[in-house]
Amino acid sequence: MNTFHYRDHALYGEDLPLQEIAAHYGTPCYVYSEAALRERYHSFSAALGDNTRVCYAVKANSNLGILRIFAEMGAGFDIVSGGELERVLRAGGDAGTIVFSGVGKSSVEIRAALGAGIFCLNVESAAELWRIADIAADMGKRAPVALRVNPDVDPGTHRYIATGLKESKFGIPMDQARHLYLQAAQHPALELKGIACHIGSQLLDLTPLGEAAGRVRALYDELAAHGIALQHLDLGGGVGIRYHDEIPPSPADYAWTLDQALQGVAVRRVVELGRALAGNAGVLLTKVEYLKDNGGKQFCVVDAAMNDLLRPALYGAWHDILPLHQSVGTGPAMDVVGPVCESGDFLARDRPLAAKAGDLLAVMSAGAYGFAMSSNYNSRPRPPEVLISGHQHRLIRRRETLADQLSLEENPPSRKSPL
Repeated sequence: MNTFHYRDHALYGEDLPLQEIAAHYGTPCYVYSEAALRERYHSFSAALGDNTRVCYAVKANSNLGILRIFAEMGAGFDIVSGGELERVLRAGGDAGTIVFSGVGKSSVEIRAALGAGIFCLNVESAAELWRIADIAADMGKRAPVALRVNPDVDPGTHRYIATGLKESKFGIPMDQARHLYLQAAQHPALELKGIACHIGSQLLDLTPLGEAAGRVRALYDELAAHGIALQHLDLGGGVGIRYHDEIPPSPADYAWTLDQALQGVAVRRVVELGRALAGNAGVLLTKVEYLKDNGGKQFCVVDAAMNDLLRPALYGAWHDILPLHQSVGTGPAMDVVGPVCESGDFLARDRPLAAKAGDLLAVMSAGAYGFAMSSNYNSRPRPPEVLISGHQHRLIRRRETLADQLSLEENPPSRKSPL
């Protein structure tokens, strides 16, 4: 489903012209399509079947309005911090559907997760396992855990978002995991629930995922032979989306890959999808401030910047740039850059644009890792977030103000020496 489309030369989100959103809320502004979010979740849920719990990866987009939509549809949630735990609970998410991943869980976060009664803690190291055991024992609880194994499989993606190689900080090597499972099975404060694995993000070829799932399956069989009966296998997520000209896997492709690797294993499956659900459901609206010619190099200076959308500067990532009013023909190749005082502040390089000052543009496929990675660099307030549904729109996060930023700081008294 493409909920962002041209109609009579105007770019629409569902049944609303995005020009109307920009006029109402100003720019920069994030806009999300509820229909796109719901369609993507239902597509994966239907393809994967009743034996798979689809958990939304909160780090992709943690707005309470987005989380509430997934909670209403019955999604589980994959979190990586205590803050994300609180967000899910405030949005009406069921604690019993939450998996807690991440390599650096603090004692405070572990206590909060156990107190909330989450589904499972995905353990990333031996040190973390024993910390969880000690805290659970102190609380008089049994901690539900799965060891996140590192299968040493190359996902074929950007090195910053590859998580299943030996040099990655994530997961426990397979040979260590076998020994840890046998030890953990003897601890009264630990309840072994499953095995977890995640090899990376923006996967366009699912062959590495199938290979990793096969290694997880082999470990499951080995543990079963030792009398350790696990209840679920968590295969992570990472399914890619189209940003430019990619051909991403379909939900059916994803389900088939897991089915082939796990054939004959009857336990429940868990997947953690973020970008695949939210990425193409959002855009960032921005206004052209100036056109600039540096003598052979053309720049389109807009009011959105790297602090609003970090992915191009951080990963060299591509996002399509579309005018809100579709023009005839194209203009010269330009770099689309923001006001932040960094040479790395760009949203796109060498894009042919027929644009002029005052025009409005949409940075596409910005629903995941857009606002979630935004900052106040250069003391820039973060943009608002707007949810559209059919002909309706509503604000789900207001634009920040300088007063919001300054309210967290103290102005220290002067240390000047008296005259």
